[in-house]
Amino acid sequence: MRDAPKLRHKFWENVPLSKMTPAEWEALCDGCGKCCLNKLEDADTGEVFFTNVACRLLDGDSCRCGNYAIRKSLVPECVVLTPKSIAKVAYWLPQTCAYRLLYHDLPLFDWHPLVSGDAETVHAAGESVRGWSVPEFEVDEEDWEDHIIEGSL
Repeated sequence: MRDAPKLRHKFWENVPLSKMTPAEWEALCDGCGKCCLNKLEDADTGEVFFTNVACRLLDGDSCRCGNYAIRKSLVPECVVLTPKSIAKVAYWLPQTCAYRLLYHDLPLFDWHPLVSGDAETVHAAGESVRGWSVPEFEVDEEDWEDHIIEGSL
């Protein structure tokens, strides 16, 4: 069994996204699952609307991808977030997303597992999709508009 990679102390507070190690980059994910919700973008305004329809790979209980390592080959439209791609995609990430927050030089929320030290705080704070997302295979794509979430995520 391999040891977990070492993370620099509070790296998110003083290491630029582009200088983070792969392990630090991955540790930024709070496990909320919001980025795995299907989104609709208004072609005229560019406004992004989240739906409660989750990617077919999202595990609704853990709020994690069921096939993370090969997600792009299974779901070609999946966006693989990297330090190089963040500038292009930050606008559609949830407002609570650590990648988006740090890209905009904002602090992480207290419930973020890196801050709290507990992976369950994102769920306890009601900031994950646990218990309210719907798998995409249960909703026809033409009906996603009926599943738009009101308010911001």
